[in-house]
Amino acid sequence: MACGERENMADQLYTYEVFVDDNAHHQDESSRWRLGEFATYEAAVGACENLVDEFLREYRGPDTGAEELYGYYTSYGPDPFILTGDPALAAGGFSAWSYARKQAR
Repeated sequence: MACGERENMADQLYTYEVFVDDNAHHQDESSRWRLGEFATYEAAVGACENLVDEFLREYRGPDTGAEELYGYYTSYGPDPFILTGDPALAAGGFSAWSYARKQAR
């Protein structure tokens, strides 16, 4: 079995659910919502990135610096994360905060 076939089989065995916490309500699970379920990890990451990018576009102003924008995000932005049974992602996966820091530059 080729490596690509194995990767495709793994994607078919697992689903990737994206949930979103609200940074403005840190640790308040009642503000959590489900964005959706995706067939691949890449699709789930894309959905997470789109959500973060939308927030950053809305809050980026002509005089907004990278640190200020990142501060807005960590205080008020959506914090999407991926839940899956895929053991390849057990050690970690997408980090919305890391992605937002990179995009805020």
